[in-house]
Amino acid sequence: MNRAIGLGGAILLLVGVVVAYSTFFTVRMTEQALVLQFGDPRVAITEPGLNWKIPFIQNVVYFDKRILNLDSPEEEIIAGDQKRLVVDAFARYKIVDPLKFFQSVRDVALAERRLNPIFVSSLRNVLGEESLETLVRDDRSGMMIRIKTEFNTASANLGIEVVDVRIRAADLPEANSQAVYRRMQTEREREAQELRAQGAETAQRIRSRADRDVTVLVAEAQRESDTIRGEGDAKRNEIFAEAYGRDPEFFSFYRSMLAYEEGLNGDTTTMVMSPESDFFRYFGDSSGRGGR
Repeated sequence: MNRAIGLGGAILLLVGVVVAYSTFFTVRMTEQALVLQFGDPRVAITEPGLNWKIPFIQNVVYFDKRILNLDSPEEEIIAGDQKRLVVDAFARYKIVDPLKFFQSVRDVALAERRLNPIFVSSLRNVLGEESLETLVRDDRSGMMIRIKTEFNTASANLGIEVVDVRIRAADLPEANSQAVYRRMQTEREREAQELRAQGAETAQRIRSRADRDVTVLVAEAQRESDTIRGEGDAKRNEIFAEAYGRDPEFFSFYRSMLAYEEGLNGDTTTMVMSPESDFFRYFGDSSGRGGR
């Protein structure tokens, strides 16, 4: 009898534990839960803590409360300036309405399959209106805000909120990149040739101006030199004429001495002349009459 009572108590205790385990459940800080009754959602629980449900009739599904990552494969998109771009982007989202999320997509894996086409469509719509320069240089952050806004609008019925959109890279396709590189190289070579031609033209202009200035300076210097030389010669002749007028005999003697100095300069000077020549008239007589 006592054994039967003990066994019955153990069974009741076991049943109580199973019922309690099936009745109570815990929602963690990083989770939110949805209570289902025969597959239909009944209660959404977004706050952490201990909760209860009807055992064996209701069950609980959990959804992550944290921000989730949505990776999109690289997509080839035509920008507003008709340039093809290979865009690598990702988005971050969170489940804000577990009831709507469960009713529309049920789980995260199916949600990502639904969200990827919407994300790509938002990328195409926004990037298709802007040029490559706007994306890579002018207003990249503004474009990502527009993509996030459009993505949120298109996915509002899924019970999620897109909190961020980022473009990792936006590059030209490999073939286009090579063509652009070659075009840029050709353009830079053309610009370099133009700059070299302009430099050569400027150098030639400066050289011509310098040559002209040199010619003018040399001509002016030569003219001034000739003028000064002419004035000097005229002054010299004037002095000579005045000296000759004062003492013709001394002037003749002085000129003869200068002629001797110039004519007999050097150790190897040889002159074949008659001693009675007028050139040597001052050798025999200081009055200049000896050679006559």
